[in-house]
Amino acid sequence: MKIKYAHLDHPDSDRIKTESIFNRENAQRARRFHSTFPQYEATPLVSLSALADMAGVASIHVKDESFRFGLNAFKVLGGSYSIGRCIGERLGLSAHEITYDKLISPEAFKKTGKLTFVTATDGNHGRGVAWTAARLGHDSVVYMPKGSARERLENIRKEGARAEITDMNYDDAVRFASSQAEKNGWIMVQDTAWEGYENIPRWIMEGYMTMALEACEQLQGTEPTHIFLQAGVGAFTGSMAGFFSSVFSNKPVITVVEPDKADCIYRTAAANDGRLHTVSGDMDSMMAGLCCGEPCSLGWEVLSRRADHFISMPDEIAALGMRILGNPAGNDSRVISGESGAAGLGFAAAVLMKESLKDIKEKIGLNEDSRILCISTEGDTDRANYRKVVWG
Repeated sequence: MKIKYAHLDHPDSDRIKTESIFNRENAQRARRFHSTFPQYEATPLVSLSALADMAGVASIHVKDESFRFGLNAFKVLGGSYSIGRCIGERLGLSAHEITYDKLISPEAFKKTGKLTFVTATDGNHGRGVAWTAARLGHDSVVYMPKGSARERLENIRKEGARAEITDMNYDDAVRFASSQAEKNGWIMVQDTAWEGYENIPRWIMEGYMTMALEACEQLQGTEPTHIFLQAGVGAFTGSMAGFFSSVFSNKPVITVVEPDKADCIYRTAAANDGRLHTVSGDMDSMMAGLCCGEPCSLGWEVLSRRADHFISMPDEIAALGMRILGNPAGNDSRVISGESGAAGLGFAAAVLMKESLKDIKEKIGLNEDSRILCISTEGDTDRANYRKVVWG
């Protein structure tokens, strides 16, 4: 099992302007918007006490995003909030004023007309964009990278989007979606930032904080010592790292995990030279939702100052997480977690229980007093592969 490890030190005085975005007030604003949707309900935070006992730590909690808005993944939080902010700007509404009812009103539609939102996705983000656009009375177009699961494509189409699987990798699909947006006057909804395109990625990152705020409240005052976060472009990871670092009295140790076929965040951390490092090619990990080769600059800006440990790991670690969550120890609750969703828990479990990873365990500082938080970002969004992994 080949695992690559990198570490970044952070002086206590190290602060950045972007971090001011990821705070409790902005998280409450995002959740206030999400809560105006009829489908809103906080997702469960599961305590895996039997697993914690087996692993020799104080506690393990997993936020289960398979229940989010009936879409089996967390991504809709970012897509819906950014779309809400886009429409709100056209209506002259501030971030505090946007609600589901205002966005679907006849007056709103009269001002905006029918809009088209476009994105590139492996599945979960595109489904969230399509779902939101349809519920707000607008159109969506979704481009997927080659190798995307047919089930994920069909789920996006069921939400009313015009969607197709391309012959491009993820990052090229993003560029193609951007060109189509410019050509057709569509609105690009992507969590990858570049020069001149930062507002929408920032709003997406703000929208993700709804689940972080829920988790904080569900922990009922217990502060995690260690948080494990999986990364694609790093927008979700940066959002979580920024928020959790700002709201807890003691900053938790934050570990970022990625598939070894698409480890752009790890490579950027390992180089530590002030530049973003990319991965090219097919990036054929089963952790499809994490197969992104180009870091989000906004996400990295936070991670470079708030994440501590960076891991590049093989698919078998995510598979371990899927099996542990799907076949829980003792009286622990079952969590159905997909390939990307289980990556963080999979690595946490591996580093706690495998002697070969003892050196990384010591570097991360895990011991009997550790309180661990992971986020299962998706359920079985590719059911055929889920069964293959969990039953295989």
